[in-house]
Amino acid sequence: MTIQVGDRLPDVPITIATADGPKPTTTSEFFKGKRVALFAVPGAFTPTCSARHLPSYVDKADDLKSRGVDEIACISVNDPFVMAAWGQRDGSEDITMIADGNGQFADAIGLGMDASKFGMGKRSQRYSMIVDDGIVEQLNVEAPGEYRASSAENMLDQLATA
Repeated sequence: MTIQVGDRLPDVPITIATADGPKPTTTSEFFKGKRVALFAVPGAFTPTCSARHLPSYVDKADDLKSRGVDEIACISVNDPFVMAAWGQRDGSEDITMIADGNGQFADAIGLGMDASKFGMGKRSQRYSMIVDDGIVEQLNVEAPGEYRASSAENMLDQLATA
């Protein structure tokens, strides 16, 4: 079952990609006591993710933070070393890069997908959400092959009218 607005995120392991190396944590610890703009991509370094999705959040980080977002995070079913490299190349200090290495988070919230036909195995669907102290406040899941609903621009529009 897919997570819904008002649901608490399940507590699963994740790894934060840091300059000092991988930092294992849990979703409960990471989201505790803060309002997070989280966006998920099917894969680091993939075309839409690198050309449009991550850059939209890099470009709009200040705007999101001015609307009550404490932290911006990107999550993908990749290892923490790949997420760190992608963050160094295309990200910014404003974006926390999170590895969902085994897809446990994607599966636990019902947004995992099988990308085997593209040679990518188990991945995450593309989505964004606002999470306030572990509770989903806003959720934007993309249709397959689309990129609009989960963009930083769409999230800013929603925050402006909330």
